[in-house]
Amino acid sequence: MAASRGEPGGWAVFAACVLFVAGVFSSIWGLAAIINDKVVTVGGHGGVLIADFTTWGWIHLIVGLLMIATCFGLFAMSGWARWTAVFFAMLNALLQVGSFPAFPLWSIVVVTLDIIVIYQITVNWDVPR
Repeated sequence: MAASRGEPGGWAVFAACVLFVAGVFSSIWGLAAIINDKVVTVGGHGGVLIADFTTWGWIHLIVGLLMIATCFGLFAMSGWARWTAVFFAMLNALLQVGSFPAFPLWSIVVVTLDIIVIYQITVNWDVPR
């Protein structure tokens, strides 16, 4: 069994990969909003619920980068990374609600990825005995 040797099991690797993808998505969206917030508007319609696109861009970029860093802790089977990943996945899902009026489909996809990460980490985490 891989988890007994301190190596990540299949579900931990899956959760780390999905967390990495969600972090990259958030980082790219955040970077685009910071560089040119006109790029992230949909046909000039929609907006974010709180503040403006540039502010949301910084928030998404920072959270996305922290999610990417946390996925490497998951690969190392660190206990701190497990709960940090759950926290950042929940935070990212909540942040997507703020941009839902502007990007409903994008927000649903990213929230789905976050829910998959939370599920895999909380239900299928193999703890070495």
